Amino acid sequence: MGRPTRAFLNAQALRHNLRRARSAAPTARVMAVVKANGYGHGLVWVAQTLKEADAFAVASIEEGFQLRQAGIRQPIVLLEGFFSADELPAISHYQLEPVLHQHEQLRMLEAASVATPLTVWVKVDSGMHRVGFPSHEVAAACARLRGFGTVAEIRLMSHFACADDRNDPASRAQLDAFLPLVRELALSASIANSAGILAWAESHLDWIRPGIMLYGASPMLGESAAYLGLQPVMTLGSALISIQRRRRGDAIGYGGSFRCPEDMPVGVVAVGYGDGYPRHAPAGTPVLINGQAVPLVGRVSMDMITLDLRRQLQAKVGDPVILWGEGLPIEDIAQAAGTISYELLTRVAERVPRVAASLPADSKRDAAQPG
Repeated sequence: MGRPTRAFLNAQALRHNLRRARSAAPTARVMAVVKANGYGHGLVWVAQTLKEADAFAVASIEEGFQLRQAGIRQPIVLLEGFFSADELPAISHYQLEPVLHQHEQLRMLEAASVATPLTVWVKVDSGMHRVGFPSHEVAAACARLRGFGTVAEIRLMSHFACADDRNDPASRAQLDAFLPLVRELALSASIANSAGILAWAESHLDWIRPGIMLYGASPMLGESAAYLGLQPVMTLGSALISIQRRRRGDAIGYGGSFRCPEDMPVGVVAVGYGDGYPRHAPAGTPVLINGQAVPLVGRVSMDMITLDLRRQLQAKVGDPVILWGEGLPIEDIAQAAGTISYELLTRVAERVPRVAASLPADSKRDAAQPG
């Protein structure tokens, strides 16, 4: 049976969220973003579950190779491109599509010899000011690429900086910088991330790139995933492994940061920062036991957390616990811990088995199965 901590994955929710992205941008093709091990859900599992996606986006050739070796045949885009010329033969062999964001990559590509010419994406810095060619250099970069025997097709890409805020003028400014280039160069283009898909219809263009929304977390400030029609894919679950009767004044956990205000039951759950639960989650962060929220107390340790069970006097050892997911939005935990849902999902540790399960309520049964 083993340790009860599991990340339950809902394939139906993942496919639902893909349909939600398509419904928001019905004329665009979908490049599903599966980098960072599928945002912590499992790179291959996500890609195989999203077999209706038109393409996938990853951060490195290693992730691209893993998808190809798993039988994924859709186009695979390397969002950071390549880092050295010796990657190019393998990129060509596996038919990966690199994003080009600096002149050094153009020089390497010009000098390379590849078996099959590449589809490349030219990254435009429309205002993110992270990587990409300035708008005034893009036409010349594309003209140069057209003369390369290593290049079969050129596409354009940019990335929003503030699309999560519907009222921030930065997104309008970025569109005003990017769209004229798209029209001038008449190339297939993409700028819409999850927030762009949901909030900026003009950004949809030829390709959309849903990321966090696929996994059922909100990409928008002040708007919940449920409000946006998204369903959580991962439910992080565990179980109560101990219940102790503590006396008024007893200090709980490392540093004794919580002292019992009265005689009370304190539960211990087999999950901690070694599993990816945020170490800085404060007292009061909600945790679900038997469908009811109870507050975290004391510091999060590597393998355990402690809970105030005064609202769950009927709780018993072995009861299932939900840390986030079905019934407990991950955004609530992220806000309490001073972080974002992206970080929580991608930090779920490898030691936590991923279990395909339709319903988190199956946690007791599924926890007994090997991950």
